[in-house]
Amino acid sequence: MGFISELWRFMRVRKKFWLVPVMVMMALLGGLIVLTQGSAIAPFIYTLF
Repeated sequence: MGFISELWRFMRVRKKFWLVPVMVMMALLGGLIVLTQGSAIAPFIYTLF
């Protein structure tokens, strides 16, 4: 949690709020990749992209 709080402080001090949607999308796509790594629904998710 230290990294996340430090990143939030950096964005707040430097006024880099445009990074928030980028980080959220990266986290969501990363979670999607991790969750579908060996599952049976992986071929169906690849068709979305």
